[in-house]
Amino acid sequence: MREVVIVEAVRTAVGRRNGGLAGMHAADLSAVVLGALVERTGIDPAVVDDVVWGCVGQVGDQSSNIGRYAVLAAGWPESVPGTTVNRACGSSQQALDFAAQAVMSGQQDVVVAGGVEVMSRVPLGAAKAGGTPYGPRVLARYQDFSFNQGISAELIAQKWGFDRTRLDEFSALSHQRAAAAQDRGAFEAQIVPVPVSADGATAVTVDETLRRGTTVEGLASLRPSFLEDGLIHAGSSSPISDGAAALLVTTREKARALGLTPIVSYRFGTVVGADPVLMLTGPIPATEQVLRKAGVGLAEVGAFEVNEAFAPIPLAWLAETGADPALLNPLGGAIALGHPLGASGAVLMTRLVHHMRDQGIRYGLQTMCEGGGTANATLVELAS
Repeated sequence: MREVVIVEAVRTAVGRRNGGLAGMHAADLSAVVLGALVERTGIDPAVVDDVVWGCVGQVGDQSSNIGRYAVLAAGWPESVPGTTVNRACGSSQQALDFAAQAVMSGQQDVVVAGGVEVMSRVPLGAAKAGGTPYGPRVLARYQDFSFNQGISAELIAQKWGFDRTRLDEFSALSHQRAAAAQDRGAFEAQIVPVPVSADGATAVTVDETLRRGTTVEGLASLRPSFLEDGLIHAGSSSPISDGAAALLVTTREKARALGLTPIVSYRFGTVVGADPVLMLTGPIPATEQVLRKAGVGLAEVGAFEVNEAFAPIPLAWLAETGADPALLNPLGGAIALGHPLGASGAVLMTRLVHHMRDQGIRYGLQTMCEGGGTANATLVELAS
């Protein structure tokens, strides 16, 4: 198998609900990051064998294979194909895994992986409207199945014994770390400005969902969102968000031929199924599996990105893996920086690989909980 590398990783700033990116069509927002890949690498987009694009809400503005229309919106040659992947919140992480597998096998040489979600225009759950997506057999098999991720987060908090204060402490820390990262310029090299005015003079350049000054005391005043006497509220959940991200994947040899320097080598990716009622615990077995298959120990990993869909998810992951809390989401996570569903996997990987390069970290691991009880985990190594 050929060695797969990521040679560039870019993202938009993450926009808050009805914020700076809300007026952008998903295809046009995708085109911004695709264009940035070309600008930063100098490649001819005609060399791209495929674009694998994550998107969850594949209805309305995001329907009809948004991956293909992202390519056309970017002005790339018509010969460049595009496809759209839906593995719930892990869609663009799965897009990266598919891209790496295609390149590793020799079927393709240069693939772009990424994703988009403009939740301001395609609301959460829009794809389920007017139908019964799970079917009677699934509903019969899991009779107590709410399919509500907030309820699943409540169940996880109960199972692992997290109280409201512990969840709020973690949520406040996410904002504190994100604010510190933003202040020291940790995101500047990865964020592509998104022009949002007709003359291009106004652009979104900073993550909008960060709430500076978030405290445990302030979070304590918020009402539970899913159960009357529950623990999970808006402040311990990832906010509705808009965004896009893209990664350029190729072999080390092809990168050299194109005059490009790899950021990381793709070491291993895996996906697992887990309890669809708890739903969000998949990152725990996914982490174990990817490390075992890669032959890398937990202690060798210098940075972990575990998506903060809800505060109990990374906390349960910490409890089960025994990882160093200081290495978990060191730049803040989705509670502070947003969760634009189909883009989130690529957004997290973009943050991770830039952080690894900035800090000289050898191994980085990313994992995502996903609706329906699946989870991806991906291990990358700093390129030498």
